[in-house]
Amino acid sequence: MKNIYLNIDKAAVCKETVAAYEAPVKACMETLENGSGLGNGFLGWLHLPSSITAEPLADLKGAAQVLRENCEVVVVAGIGGSYLGARAVIEALSNSFQWLKKEQNGPIIVFAGHNIGEDYLYELTDYLKDKKFGVINISKSGTTTETALAFRLLKKQCEDQMGKEMAKKCIVAVTDAKKGAARVTADKEGYKTFIIPDNVGGRFSVLTPVGLLPIAVAGFDIEKLVAGACDMEKVCGSETPFEENPAAIYAAVRNELYKQGKKIEILVNYNPKLHYMNEWWKQLYGESEGKDGKGIYPSAVDFSTDLHSMGQWIQEGERTIFETVISVENPDNELRVPTDEENLDGLNFLAGKRVDEVNKMAELGTQLAHVDGGVPNMRLIVPQLSEYYLGQVIYFFEKACGISGYLLEVNPFNQPGVEAYKKNMFALLNKPGYEEESKAIQARL
Repeated sequence: MKNIYLNIDKAAVCKETVAAYEAPVKACMETLENGSGLGNGFLGWLHLPSSITAEPLADLKGAAQVLRENCEVVVVAGIGGSYLGARAVIEALSNSFQWLKKEQNGPIIVFAGHNIGEDYLYELTDYLKDKKFGVINISKSGTTTETALAFRLLKKQCEDQMGKEMAKKCIVAVTDAKKGAARVTADKEGYKTFIIPDNVGGRFSVLTPVGLLPIAVAGFDIEKLVAGACDMEKVCGSETPFEENPAAIYAAVRNELYKQGKKIEILVNYNPKLHYMNEWWKQLYGESEGKDGKGIYPSAVDFSTDLHSMGQWIQEGERTIFETVISVENPDNELRVPTDEENLDGLNFLAGKRVDEVNKMAELGTQLAHVDGGVPNMRLIVPQLSEYYLGQVIYFFEKACGISGYLLEVNPFNQPGVEAYKKNMFALLNKPGYEEESKAIQARL
């Protein structure tokens, strides 16, 4: 079976320059392996795929089956890394219009706890009024405002509609092993629980129960997802020669481009199912590298859609950008362009061709235009959108992120800036324990 692979031929970095990164990249990889660098308490993701055994996967699949059998809808409540990875995989693998079909082969998966939109929460709770629904509450602390607020609403509604006993069956908590509000609630109510490992940060947690449980509930094969990640763990491992290691090369090229003044990386896809993979990637790299006044800004576009909005800026705006394109080789389905006798749209020259062939030419033409316009390009080629290959993509980006963060000389595994807004929000809401902060911030308004 083929692996995903990275093409840097149009990255505007010569082979000799890339080769010069071998020693520093290897040093960063050794730092990861030895656990001797910044944030070394959060390296549980590094060999996570190869450490996952059949027993926890069976437990996850069993819990997922209970929800699938008893729920028309399952709400995944989480924010940041507590929902983005799961959503990325689920949307990449799902029929784009599954939720509109009369016949469902499992529960509809919806998301909450990732915003504080009153209309969103009202509309969600209204939609659930006549539904048998379950909740996967994903929160280490149980006090993250967005998720805690959503779960408070959903827990009450689930109990009111279905009774406490059925609610107990249909609510699952993914949380800390011993502490936190979500753990206390789960133990008190008797919910099925799964543990978020202490040494895996949220943005690296998709291969823990955080991501695996919702993906299993959606009906996808988590064993194949883990298998793909496990194989990529080997491909990106320390034993692989530098020039054959895609994570090492990706980290090297993007850091060289950063040194050359390319401060913005745009992740590009040509498949709308990958929109949330873009969003997951943005958090992974933004939270990992954006600190100490450093870091490539992670942006993302969905082509060819966004060619008609952002294409002009990418082609002729400030030359501070480079692109990484996720290119899917083989779509799951086949659809050919029909012939039209009148040919008013002038598209008969495409008659008989697969739609994907048109899409691929859009991809190639855009790459050449952008390279000509001074935008370096890398391509991550993915054979198809399947559990196995998405597992590979996830681990590839994670490993490259760890290497890249250490090349940048930051702590890739903390997020101190996230706490600043939380502190201000709590102060403005007059949360108990924030009295002094409340006084101070009120004086600034």
